[in-house]
Amino acid sequence: MSWKTALYNYVHAKNQAELEGSAAPMEAFVSDSAYVRKQDIRIRRFLDSYRDRDAKLLRGETKLRLTGVKESAQGIIADIQLHRFLHYQIGSIDHLEERIEPERVMIESAASRWQVRRAEPLHAEKSLPSKPRGFFLPDQEEFLEGVRRAPSLPYINHSILNSGAQESIPRKIIYNRAKAAQYAETWWQTPNPKYEEFEVDCTNFVSQCLFAGGAPMNYTGKRDLGWWYAGKKGNQELWSFSWAVANTLQTFLSHSRKGLHGHAVNDPSELQPGDTISYDWDGDGRYQHNTIVIAKDANGMPLVNAHTYNSRNRYWAYKDSPAWTERTKYVFFRVADEM
Repeated sequence: MSWKTALYNYVHAKNQAELEGSAAPMEAFVSDSAYVRKQDIRIRRFLDSYRDRDAKLLRGETKLRLTGVKESAQGIIADIQLHRFLHYQIGSIDHLEERIEPERVMIESAASRWQVRRAEPLHAEKSLPSKPRGFFLPDQEEFLEGVRRAPSLPYINHSILNSGAQESIPRKIIYNRAKAAQYAETWWQTPNPKYEEFEVDCTNFVSQCLFAGGAPMNYTGKRDLGWWYAGKKGNQELWSFSWAVANTLQTFLSHSRKGLHGHAVNDPSELQPGDTISYDWDGDGRYQHNTIVIAKDANGMPLVNAHTYNSRNRYWAYKDSPAWTERTKYVFFRVADEM
């Protein structure tokens, strides 16, 4: 058996484990028992989330793409991308959820047999701050202090702005929820080349969706004020923290009173397509993830699209995420229809 066969067996067993509700199918193909136990906890939480919704998981399909391979003294390190399709039913209504899950898989040879030792996600749904690919970003306190000493120079990318000059924006803008949701559907799987792609891209993606729905940029040219994106000039990153950093967007949405604004609601069922959800995985008041609502399930609860773990029609609660904890808190943000 080759290492590629061992990799295929691992992916198939992982898919089967979720359908059976136990990590047992993985035991024959994964040597690290601690990793298997960790997967068993994740799978049981995954199925609990379906039971909470009175949803029945019908089948799962996974497309495997190999994105990188490296040989080491211990064996093979393979970077893979799993495009997962989860078919489930609530009552008589069928639903389909999709995810792109990048993993790094360690494969070892023992007793002339290849076997997966363990795997780890290549991206986390818990991180701050964000940075564009290929850019170095210091820690936040150092970065904020640097901004105060040397404010960003304004640079407008007119191909991204709605109509060029800020003054041309009308007094009242109607937020187009359908356009925001359609943008989220168009670009959930791949990045829009008109924008920088960030290593932790969730908030950048949500900001793009809000802008596609007509939310006007509050362009200040300062990193820690307003909500804006202006492309790049050389190696200079020209975007506000609120555009790309999860906690800062949540703060901006909570305090803005003009342009892009709205209010927090208590129940996720009150959300509509085009609204947003912020996630504080640790319950410490610092938000680390954002998603955008694109539809409702058969129970009237939000389904969201997101980046980082690129997801489509994902259930809002994220209880199957490796980042989720019992301390997780949410902010359900109802975007204003007039801005």
